Amino acid sequence: MATVGRRPTPADPTPDLRLEEGAARGRLRDLPPELGPDAVAVLQGYSFMYSNAAGDVGPGSIGGLVHDDTRMIDRWELTINEGPLLVLSSGTIEPYSAVFFLTNPDLPGVRANHVGVRRQRLLDGGLHERIHVQSFTAEPVSLQIRLAVGTDFADLFEIKETVRDRSAKITRSHASDGSRLQFSYRNGSFEVCTNVEADPAAGRVENDTLVWNVRLALNEDWRCDLHVPFRVRREEVRPPRRRFEDALSGDTTDRMAQWRSLLPSLRSNFNLLDEAWRKSASDLVSLLIEVRHQNCTGILVAAGMPWFLTLFGRDILITSYQSVAVAPRVSRQALLSLAAMQGTKVDDFSDEEPGKVLHEIRNGELTQLGLKPHNPYYGTADATQLWLILLSEYWRWTRDDEIVRELRDNVYAALRWIGEYGDRDGDGYVEYGTRSPQGLGNQCWRDSWDGIRFADGTIPVLPIATCEIQGYTYDAKLRVAELADGPLNAPELGGRLRAEADHLYERFNRDFWIDNRGGFYALGLDGDKRQIDSMTSNMGHLLWSGIVPPDRAAIVARQLMSAHMFSGWGVRTTSTAERGYNPIGYHMGTVWPHDNSLIAHGLARYGFRQEANRIIMAMLEAAGCSEYRLPEALSGYDRAFGRTPVRYPTACSPQAWASGAPRLFVRTMLGLDARNGQLILNPDIPPEIGRIVLTDTHAFGKLWEVEAVGTQAHVQISPREYRQTLGAGEDQSRIER
Repeated sequence: MATVGRRPTPADPTPDLRLEEGAARGRLRDLPPELGPDAVAVLQGYSFMYSNAAGDVGPGSIGGLVHDDTRMIDRWELTINEGPLLVLSSGTIEPYSAVFFLTNPDLPGVRANHVGVRRQRLLDGGLHERIHVQSFTAEPVSLQIRLAVGTDFADLFEIKETVRDRSAKITRSHASDGSRLQFSYRNGSFEVCTNVEADPAAGRVENDTLVWNVRLALNEDWRCDLHVPFRVRREEVRPPRRRFEDALSGDTTDRMAQWRSLLPSLRSNFNLLDEAWRKSASDLVSLLIEVRHQNCTGILVAAGMPWFLTLFGRDILITSYQSVAVAPRVSRQALLSLAAMQGTKVDDFSDEEPGKVLHEIRNGELTQLGLKPHNPYYGTADATQLWLILLSEYWRWTRDDEIVRELRDNVYAALRWIGEYGDRDGDGYVEYGTRSPQGLGNQCWRDSWDGIRFADGTIPVLPIATCEIQGYTYDAKLRVAELADGPLNAPELGGRLRAEADHLYERFNRDFWIDNRGGFYALGLDGDKRQIDSMTSNMGHLLWSGIVPPDRAAIVARQLMSAHMFSGWGVRTTSTAERGYNPIGYHMGTVWPHDNSLIAHGLARYGFRQEANRIIMAMLEAAGCSEYRLPEALSGYDRAFGRTPVRYPTACSPQAWASGAPRLFVRTMLGLDARNGQLILNPDIPPEIGRIVLTDTHAFGKLWEVEAVGTQAHVQISPREYRQTLGAGEDQSRIER
């Protein structure tokens, strides 16, 4: 029955709609992972294994082996003589492999630290694990080695919320000789099976536990190989297989190494930058997914590990923008794939609308049975504009007129969506508000239920027009106007879009500006057109979009770098002065690297190079505290609070647009841009970094080498391009310093 009088908010976006049974909208588990701060994750394609530092996964945790949005294993616990093992060291070797060095505690008949255990783990078309046990006792010792296995076949959405009990429908067909455990589950058209194959076979199987009784003399060892194969979907490209030993030793040339070899290299006088650049490349390559979906085929970048190993519109578009000078092929594929899945009809359940770019695709049980709308789901109010922005940026760097003409109809459909569906009430602003009982309440980048708040902490009513979405819309219209003057050959369209952008510029700066507290831009307008008066990092995106008048840019820069916004590690999502501020709230006070990369780029656009470099240096120093990897988000505690950044408890790592941030940081420091068929360089390299040499950056179908020191720069054809062209002359008019 409908609830009368309740207005929709991001916390309850569809109060008048009833949820289907089994598809309740749960609240995300906000607690730190039960697997501990040293949890180890390996990933490949659509699969990941998430365990504690010993390699174990206990029942009821957020960990386990997940493939294609279904948890295949939720328990994986190794014990010796019924005792858990102690961690000596553990970690990943490559993104798809890990090793765990363990020993025993005091056990009956075995003194502590007298049994060495090594677990080697690999994801490659399935889970491969090798357990190696060695005795260091003077006398022979009897060991009972047990591996407890379980599965709940949870949908990925449930792992983050509440897992439905499927135990009554899970059947077991374990091999009597101990060589295999088999779990199967079926629900209507959805079925899945987990096989755990053991070599040597276990001496016996107790319920779902493999048990080996082993007797070892001094320095004698025992080894067991375990394999959990995956059933690969017909439309999923099967990954190349590797020998277990080769993959773990790194003695093989795999797809990841081949991809990395094609990427530009960077050298500087600052080790943190060099290592962060290399880690960025490694992480982004590890997130590549090969997929055939509907009528498109290609290699795309998944959004992040563990929760987002799939295609997200907003994430891949921003990651591609960050990387367009480094990996233009990824940008091209993102444009084509998203265009192929662009909305064509109005569908309330999936929030699809004609011309709209998707938000997310899923393949788990809840999606396949129609309980979740993610095949695909279109609940985003900014991906359409970001798609237009990326198309423009890709064209500026490649001068690829053909792809722009090929996507002409998609461009026009995206523009129609902005004007007809994005602007829900005809006020000139793009707003959002879901029509789906399973839809997202917030459909901007701050898409958690409480990510948009007033300064007093209250939640606004829908529909909401956030400030940065208007900035993206402004930028998109100007960029498409440039394409209209060029490859689209539509000068009338270009004139109309410039006029619309000018009108949006004037109205936006009237309606969103707040004079109080020193001046800043409102986070948005709510359903009653009230200014959402929180001070947030979103106003930094306005600098990136260019919608801020020059006289206000200095005010915005000062606010962003103030003590209540800048933590010392980066700009917080929300000011410490707001009632809703929380340093470990997902969007309410954390520091996001991708957010800071766009802010720094925007600051540099308006000439605030010192402020941009301060953000960049802080972010690089943060990366140095986490093996040179920037995670999805950091806690917003002030730098004075501790010597290292405090981790956000459930951050994705690696995460695509966080891994893309170092690429945009480098471009920002170099002042590297491409306009009118020319490379533009306007460097401002911090003294700590000294010198940057970027080799094999892509522009206009050629490879270039860029070198900068301070504010001086030099550009030439890269050695690789020179060899390929046998020294063919290059038109130096294509370079501006």
